[in-house]
Amino acid sequence: MTPSNPTTKPRVRFAPSPTGDPHLGSIRTALFNYLFARHTGGVFIMRIEDTDQNRLVEGAQQALIDGLRWLGLDWDEGPEVGGAYGPYVQSDRTRLGIYDGYAKHLVETGWAYECYCPPARLDAVRKAQQEAKQPPMYDRHCRDDAARAAMHAEHPGATPVVRFKVPLGEPETTVYDHLRGDVTVANSTLDDFVLLKSDGFPTYHLANVVDDHLMAITHVIRAEEWLPSLPRHVLIYRGLGWEQEMPVFVHLPLILGTDRSKLSKRHGATSVLEYRRLGYLPEAMTNFLALLGWGYDDKTEMFTKDQLVELFTLDRVNKTPAVFNKDKLDWMNGVYIRDLAPADIAERVAPFLERPAAEGGLPDAVARPIDRAYLGQIVPLIQERLKVLSEATEQVDLFFVESPADRPTLVGKQLTPEEAARCLQAATAALEHHADWDHEALEALLRPMTEPLGQKTGVFFGLLRAAVTGRTVSPPLFETMAVLGRERCLARLHGAQGVLG
Repeated sequence: MTPSNPTTKPRVRFAPSPTGDPHLGSIRTALFNYLFARHTGGVFIMRIEDTDQNRLVEGAQQALIDGLRWLGLDWDEGPEVGGAYGPYVQSDRTRLGIYDGYAKHLVETGWAYECYCPPARLDAVRKAQQEAKQPPMYDRHCRDDAARAAMHAEHPGATPVVRFKVPLGEPETTVYDHLRGDVTVANSTLDDFVLLKSDGFPTYHLANVVDDHLMAITHVIRAEEWLPSLPRHVLIYRGLGWEQEMPVFVHLPLILGTDRSKLSKRHGATSVLEYRRLGYLPEAMTNFLALLGWGYDDKTEMFTKDQLVELFTLDRVNKTPAVFNKDKLDWMNGVYIRDLAPADIAERVAPFLERPAAEGGLPDAVARPIDRAYLGQIVPLIQERLKVLSEATEQVDLFFVESPADRPTLVGKQLTPEEAARCLQAATAALEHHADWDHEALEALLRPMTEPLGQKTGVFFGLLRAAVTGRTVSPPLFETMAVLGRERCLARLHGAQGVLG
């Protein structure tokens, strides 16, 4: 059965629970909703589903908002934006009594009933089922009017929960998923699930259906883990008389690690904000997440967000699990970094350098803010080597701090201290009388000196690199010297000679 919806303008929602940092899977769901809405000219809504008050994590809602803002997934209705269908936080909607009336209506029409079973009884039932190796589910005790009355009399002060009455007179329920077609489940396998808890908060099932209906959602695009809940939701739609107005359901494929197990921290960070902290670009992250379960063809991998909006359709979403490959993400991020203008990279790199040293920034003695013009000269020297922006600190610190090379580094394996000192003296003398300090002029001056000094080019340049940068590996030598400038280079060369004695 393919559901119909009279609304022509698509309305989709990203409805996360604020129970932790924004997981990659959740953000992928948000992205697919966003792309579908923008492709179709529809509306993208953000709704916070916080009815499970025991699992809420302080700051998680703001983290979700920050994650979407970082990726540029702006929503048309929701927190911080508002809209005609608010409020967009379910706890606020609960306090307005929005869900109570629908739960009461289901009870009055025979689709639900009050349950007075205390937790001790539910635990005992569950334990007995486990011992009998039966699937744990409510035994429908209060479904019987007499049993419910007796339980109420036994616990007169208890506040009941409201349970949905699964129609056992019907053998099965068939639901439709856009990717999988019809899915049929036996009603006997469905629990008489809770709609309204004793604390007055609705469960996910009731609040989800009611809000989707009241907010005129046309397409529910969510993770595959919610597919087993779809029969329950379809039954609630039937009970409330909304079956003909159901949205189209699309359950996105799972995201697995490279070992085909559920994505976890052993496969890499799972929070999108952790990737922001590590220095991944939002453009690369968006491109990468879009390919986890969707593809335009079997060869194209690089897409701008505008291109994704133009090309995205639900028909190109896969139903097989997607594999998270961090190596591919690193490669893609590097490609995006290399395509940026140096001034743009400088602006993006600077916040990483300006972090406290304990958090991966430059030494605390380096003045903040970092001179953007100076950083713009450095960036082209490291751009090809960067995979993530946080790597910049260790590659550029030589331009900001003095780190003289020790004697073994200067001498290396192919020079004696005397030979190294003689080479440095000759190079320093030549540079002191050389006015032109661009990298081409420096190379033209120093490269011909190798033969008269009796050294191989690699050995001589390695010595100069160690003297000027304090390390054996650095950005290109002559470009580095040009950025450092005449005075600093000469001072470091003299310092290196002092180390050699």
